[in-house]
Amino acid sequence: MKFPQLVFAILIGALSLSISTLQAADLMSIYQEALAQDSQYRSARAAYQATQEKLIQGRAGFLPTITLTGSRTVQEVNAGSLISSATNSNIDPAPVTIQSRGVTITATQPLFRMENIVIYQQSKTEVSRADAQFIVAGQDLILRVAQAYFDVLDAQIDVEVAEAQKTAILKQLEQAKRNFEVGVSTIVDTNEAQARHDLTASQEIAARNALEIRKRTLQGIIDRFPENLMNAKEIASDLNKLTYTGMDEWVHAAEEKNFALKIQQAAYEIATQEVKRIWSQHYPTVDLVAQYSDQTGVGGAITGRGIDLISKSIGVQLNVPLFQGFSVQSRVREALANQNRALHDLETIRRNITLQTRQQFLNVTNGIAQVKALKQALISSQSQLDSTMLGQEVGVRTEVDVLNAQQQLYSAKRDLAKAYHSYMMSRLRLSAEAGELDEDTLIRINAMLTK
Repeated sequence: MKFPQLVFAILIGALSLSISTLQAADLMSIYQEALAQDSQYRSARAAYQATQEKLIQGRAGFLPTITLTGSRTVQEVNAGSLISSATNSNIDPAPVTIQSRGVTITATQPLFRMENIVIYQQSKTEVSRADAQFIVAGQDLILRVAQAYFDVLDAQIDVEVAEAQKTAILKQLEQAKRNFEVGVSTIVDTNEAQARHDLTASQEIAARNALEIRKRTLQGIIDRFPENLMNAKEIASDLNKLTYTGMDEWVHAAEEKNFALKIQQAAYEIATQEVKRIWSQHYPTVDLVAQYSDQTGVGGAITGRGIDLISKSIGVQLNVPLFQGFSVQSRVREALANQNRALHDLETIRRNITLQTRQQFLNVTNGIAQVKALKQALISSQSQLDSTMLGQEVGVRTEVDVLNAQQQLYSAKRDLAKAYHSYMMSRLRLSAEAGELDEDTLIRINAMLTK
């Protein structure tokens, strides 16, 4: 590539990068970044992958175990002084060195072990619980990303409102000073505009500080500092479009599909299986045992000369536990108490989920009404400001009246935007309580922002 072409390509690449940087990121793009960058979600994924191995470990109790044992021994046998029967004198035989070795292979195939059966059932339940936990981690990521995203938007709105108020009040201040100079207004109007301007300046500083803090919170999720986030161009008209219409329908769906409830149900099932597992230690075990042994130098320490042995055996081994110091009975009572605790925890979570579902449903329905009311309030505030400014021109309204009308208009804009964001968060939380929060739900919420 020639040098001019290379420079041109670099400039084009840099221009494309700058354009992509300036483009506002929507909620879905921030979520896609969080999937790859959020450490809390990656930790949940690692925990999920680790738990998948429980099923293989539980299945291992039905498979044979094979062990290989090898040994090599060198013995030196010294018989000490002996009396010869022929000469009736002491004889000191030379020490004898005996070398022995052995290789033993043992294979054990469980035929009946009740504890292993229960352990395998527990492993399947643990994997099922891990699946639900990972889904909850994904839902939690969606909620954390959405909350941080909307918090940044709310902080941006506060800054925009503060800037708009400051600009408008500055114009009013300049107009009040000119009117005072020509004698058509009093110093009171000028002082009032100056006080409003100073107050708005301090509010702008506080709003910018809050915006930086909110961006840092989102940075902790996506591992980069967010610059531009896409805000709602207009309020969506399909606010009432919900999966279920009534509160009882949402509660019924939550009781059937809520994943936090499924996690606790799995915990109760595991506790029940733990009682069975411990109680199964009273049961006998039956194993098929096969053994192959190849040994040399056996018995050399006694006879003075070892022999070589090869043995093969196969048979059924029965073990019957008779008495273990009452430890099994104690562990059974402990497991029963833990089972009872898991049952009460399950009922507590069920009640909390029912309560949270009802609260989020009320937040959604009340949020719809609030957004509609604030939309009308914004229209009324705009009309009031137009009328007040017209009244100031004809002399029936003062500078203070215009400032108050502007303040009311900006407050209406801010309240409407925040109410809209709060409504969308309530929809996400309601879907999470009903066990239906997924990427499709987030896509629909994102579409309400990007219209």
